[in-house]
Amino acid sequence: MKKITINICFFLAALLLFNSCEKQLDDKYFNPEKSDDPTLPGLFTAMLNNDRIAQKYWNVRTFLSMTGVYSQTTYIPNSQLIYQQSDGYSQQFWDDFYAPGGNGSGVMALYRTMETKFAASSEAEQGRMQVFMTAGKVALIEEAAKMVDLWGDIPYSQAGSLNTSGNIANAKYDDQKELYTTFLSDLTSAAAYFKTAPADANFSKYDILLSGSMKKWEKYCNSLKLRLLMHMSFSDESTARTQVLAMLNDPANFPLIDGDNIASYAPATSDVLLQPLTTSQSDLNSAYQEGTWYAPDYMLNTAMVPNNDPRTPFFFEKFGRTANKVFTPNKDFRAMPNSFTADQQSNSFEDYAVYDSATFAQNIKLPGFVITAPEVNLLKAEAYERWVGSAQAKASYDIALQQSIAFYQYCNSVSTINRKEAAPTAADITAFVNTSGAAYKVAGTAEQKLEQIAVQKWIHLGYLQSIEAWTEVRRTSYPRLTFPSDGKTPGFTTVPNRLIYPSQERALNRENWEAVSAKDTRDAKVFWDVK
Repeated sequence: MKKITINICFFLAALLLFNSCEKQLDDKYFNPEKSDDPTLPGLFTAMLNNDRIAQKYWNVRTFLSMTGVYSQTTYIPNSQLIYQQSDGYSQQFWDDFYAPGGNGSGVMALYRTMETKFAASSEAEQGRMQVFMTAGKVALIEEAAKMVDLWGDIPYSQAGSLNTSGNIANAKYDDQKELYTTFLSDLTSAAAYFKTAPADANFSKYDILLSGSMKKWEKYCNSLKLRLLMHMSFSDESTARTQVLAMLNDPANFPLIDGDNIASYAPATSDVLLQPLTTSQSDLNSAYQEGTWYAPDYMLNTAMVPNNDPRTPFFFEKFGRTANKVFTPNKDFRAMPNSFTADQQSNSFEDYAVYDSATFAQNIKLPGFVITAPEVNLLKAEAYERWVGSAQAKASYDIALQQSIAFYQYCNSVSTINRKEAAPTAADITAFVNTSGAAYKVAGTAEQKLEQIAVQKWIHLGYLQSIEAWTEVRRTSYPRLTFPSDGKTPGFTTVPNRLIYPSQERALNRENWEAVSAKDTRDAKVFWDVK
């Protein structure tokens, strides 16, 4: 009898792709991994070649598994320690932001080195390199904002001093609200820069994210700014409302990653997706062990199946039982209930759905998700519902649902696995958007509509964007999730509100940590978490 995995660190191991030692590179891009002394543009490429964005085995197996439990975008094994933060995985994620090497790209250290090289360059060279510095700052902000969303105050302004000054100094923790203000200001400046920046063939050679498109970098800046403003919109509604509406009311000057508001858009060309320099490969016989990564209860049983959600077969497989070497698939999609005991989970796992192997586990063509049109249109829908009107909100919401279907159909279609799903019919999509339980509640209350928007955004983000999904769950309080209590682990009976700082950070940066230690508890909240 196959047993359910109860240790979070192995929970999604089957989903993921083992990394190849061999580095491969599309000829159109520079490979910083093969340079002994990378140039400033090479450092920029290294920033983008980020294992915490690419769908790499270790990140999803460890850190995203943990935040997936907190956001309930992965299944919750009913066992002890299910809500206890892994200090080791947190330390690795922390280190991969601040220092190069390991399982991440060390965006902070790489950007600080770029700053040093830039400062030492001639005025003419600085003019040529400004596009790399501006794009690098955007990439840094995208990752730094996640750090704030996870921990709150973080070292930022003084971090990486060795790379800029040559002096080793422990960095102070910057205030999380002030950091958001800095991020928003820098994104505004970056968007203005890209609006008028001319095409640059050299930049295109090194830009593995957006292929040197200044228009897409401008859209990326505005979309990331929209995301952060909506994050803080319940804690500082006046600022968020003013800046968000300034963008939404002037789309010509503030273009977004919204798929041009086309329902059947093309994710490959419209979204911000990372095609990694290094190639992930999987051992299809041993890496994929069916039945160890289950569909989340609320997502499948409550939010998708009752609404005949066309994304369901792209997300999940029905699974089934094997008897006498004959596999019999289950008849329906259904997720294992969170209320099951550990014994029930272990004994009946074959009766429940798992994440789809062709779309996720064995899909070596799956890109890294940075920001997509469905997320942006759902952010717009929330803003419209709160500050403009339901008609505009419904329009963005309806487009977002159709785009999310197109997005996950695309993810499934690029797979090299033969078990790919047929596209849903136009009638199925229309019924889902217009008449199912997911249809916009035109006659509902404002709060009911906001709940719908939040639930659909949470589904779209899923487990591969579980950090962002956890942020959305905390800031909106939707979906209305029920978490089984871990009554056997004192102090860790429920999901935390934030992560505590890793132990090595507390030890090595002791003096600065002590200044924020009063806030370093799992019950403390990130500043935008006020609902």
